[in-house]
Amino acid sequence: MFDTVIRGGRIVDGTGQPAFEGDVGIQDGKIAAVGGKLSAGKQEIDANGALVTPGWVDVHTHFDGQATWDPYLSPSTDHGVTSVVMGNCGVGFAPVKADRRDWLIRVMEGVEDIPGTVLSEGIRWDWETFPEYLDALARMPRALDVGAQIPHSAVRTYVMGERGITHDEATPDDIRQMINVVKDGLKAGALGFSTTRTFIHKYETRKFPPGTFATPDEILGIAKAIKEVGHGVFQMTSNHYQMETEFPWLRQIAMDNQLPVAFALVQTDGTAENWRRLLQSLDQAHSDGVPIYGAVAGRPAGILMAWQGSIHPFMAHDVWKQLAPLAWEEKLQRLRDPQVRAQLTDMQALLGSAEFDSRLAYLTQSFQKMYALGSEPDYEPPQELSIESISKRDGRSPLEIAYDMLMAQDGKGIIYFPSFNYAYNDLSQLHTQLQHPQTMMSLADGGAHCGYICDVSMPTYMLTHWVRDRARGPRLSLEHIVKKQTRDTAQIYGMRDRGQLTPGYLADVNIIDFDKLRLPPPYVAFDLPAGGRRLNQTAEGYVATLKRGEVIMRNGEATGALPGGLVRGPQAQPQ
Repeated sequence: MFDTVIRGGRIVDGTGQPAFEGDVGIQDGKIAAVGGKLSAGKQEIDANGALVTPGWVDVHTHFDGQATWDPYLSPSTDHGVTSVVMGNCGVGFAPVKADRRDWLIRVMEGVEDIPGTVLSEGIRWDWETFPEYLDALARMPRALDVGAQIPHSAVRTYVMGERGITHDEATPDDIRQMINVVKDGLKAGALGFSTTRTFIHKYETRKFPPGTFATPDEILGIAKAIKEVGHGVFQMTSNHYQMETEFPWLRQIAMDNQLPVAFALVQTDGTAENWRRLLQSLDQAHSDGVPIYGAVAGRPAGILMAWQGSIHPFMAHDVWKQLAPLAWEEKLQRLRDPQVRAQLTDMQALLGSAEFDSRLAYLTQSFQKMYALGSEPDYEPPQELSIESISKRDGRSPLEIAYDMLMAQDGKGIIYFPSFNYAYNDLSQLHTQLQHPQTMMSLADGGAHCGYICDVSMPTYMLTHWVRDRARGPRLSLEHIVKKQTRDTAQIYGMRDRGQLTPGYLADVNIIDFDKLRLPPPYVAFDLPAGGRRLNQTAEGYVATLKRGEVIMRNGEATGALPGGLVRGPQAQPQ
């Protein structure tokens, strides 16, 4: 008798093979049998008419702090995620000396927009070294599995102190010490090492995380340390417009180490065609057997503008600065005042703000890229629905239209601004990228960008949009999309014991009512430690999510089961 039998589902097993009907049997937390009519189980789950897939493996998150207090890593478990990897983009919380804890919080707050008060309240520091951080993660009960990468900024500061923060060139001795720290972390179970070289990542006033300007000796020295230990992904986020110049040395690391290297592959408006040349480089790498991967998103990096968020078109206006500190109800009352509306929609007054610069202009005045998100979020909207297009048709100013969009739903309306991956005003570029054998599903950024991005729902979006609903271009197959975010991501990060519904693999399973699968609109919540704010987005249509055979979510509600844990290093593939 099986511990659990999932009956009569449409099985998409994660290998890429065509879906098939049948049962799934689970024993001792692992898949025991798949397909056909199986014998009885102590527990039986009716999946008649539902999809049965592996749990999603999300390898680009920033739950480094949240993982120390939230066993569900909300809202990832709402979206069927059963394994996450954090410590991306070179930022994190270990290793750290006691006098640098607040500084690491400031870096994370600036780079990933996670409120410092939340991190200060939520994190219970009981580590210094990276192995001790892993031990702390391992002690905490949790619903899903977490894996961690070693962040460059923390390593550099731990070794070099203030010299690391001010971007001094590392001495040979500094590099030797950093290599030892990285080796110790990998041997203790880190899944990789991450760094950032992008100017987008800043904290405080024009400060960049340590490692941003690291020399080749420093970067390549650490890369060789990964090779010596024998496992680990080298993950990097760079200036997207410079990725073609970065690619050769990243490829060399991957070739020398014969271990995965992952870089963010993103389309920007100013370099709309670079991605094609990078895909050609990945084609050659694939032919040569070099394990380098372009980390791609399933939708644009969507800036969400809201009165209660961090960014909106009026954020630089002097009148808004007077309103911003007010409690929400008082603020909303003022925003409903026609006189306040007239003041805020005065373009000349906005442009006269002392803080108005080119970056603010891009964020607040790109009306050709702003759309109402609406009650049924459309992340691939046509150009004629942009604020700019509406303004031209209706003869109203863009600021008036933006104001009305934000005032929808009692002042909780959201404007969607697809900043990256939308240079063509559609997702044709992502359609091509998602089919490439050397791209990796990534960049959902769970836990980060609390006030202006909520892409953590991307695993669900991959099914709703790309498989079922897309109307502005060709779709992608269900089997391909499931494989892309289960087996493929798990394999790249060395988690070879999961990601497919095959006997011997972990019983990490989603049961999904595909017809009812839906993404409600995101909303601003104040549910983090210290009442911290974040954008949140749930899902509808997940019948159940199982981790190691235990139901952790049922119809969108947590069950209280906590079968997850820490992933320490590479996991053996079942025989």
